[in-house]
Amino acid sequence: VADPAVFTAQVARLVRPGGMALFSTLNRTAKSFALAIVGAEYLLRWVPPGTHHWRQFITPSELARWLRQEGCQLKAMTGLTYDPLRQSFQQAANDVAVNYLLAAVKDS
Repeated sequence: VADPAVFTAQVARLVRPGGMALFSTLNRTAKSFALAIVGAEYLLRWVPPGTHHWRQFITPSELARWLRQEGCQLKAMTGLTYDPLRQSFQQAANDVAVNYLLAAVKDS
């Protein structure tokens, strides 16, 4: 997304009062750089090198702020972690350092 603040505002404007918007994105942390870029792109080759741009990752506080500016309130947030032994993603409520999901409700 070229301008995540504008994108978030446009999504929020499409949500009716009392409706919910769900977002899934990458957090801008050292851990996300190591796992999403170095690990997923260059070591494991899950996605092509250059797919991710760390400076474009969005912190939960940035996303929540943009949503509040559009009349939405954060309702829930959880992390997603990859379990290499099971080769699957698991919900991780206390770990939003790499991937996270955020739910926000538009004010009535």
